[in-house]
Amino acid sequence: MFKPTPNPPQSGHKPRVEALEAKKHEDAATRALDYYLNPQPSPPEADKHQLFIVAPNIDTETLLANASEDLQSISTIAADLADDVDDSRRCIALAISRMADGVQLLVERALDDLETRETAQNATV
Repeated sequence: MFKPTPNPPQSGHKPRVEALEAKKHEDAATRALDYYLNPQPSPPEADKHQLFIVAPNIDTETLLANASEDLQSISTIAADLADDVDDSRRCIALAISRMADGVQLLVERALDDLETRETAQNATV
């Protein structure tokens, strides 16, 4: 005998507990497969005596700019300290200030060279 209407679709509705169990099993299977088939690269081992590190994804320009600002701060602190001390301690504080100024000039030059290279590369592209 021919039936004029099709069968109603199967209800995909599961009880809540069954749905949670199925989700839990699916998540566990995904974690197991990811663990064996898609292993995460292990982070590089840090030196046990190294307390601080520089984030590896920071670009050179940012590093040089921060170094320049830190050198300016060191120079300012040393020059200010030189005003408060006498004799050989004053000479040491001024020497630190002058050394920081010299290194800052080197860093600023490196920043200028980096900027010049970027400008030249953008002009050729």
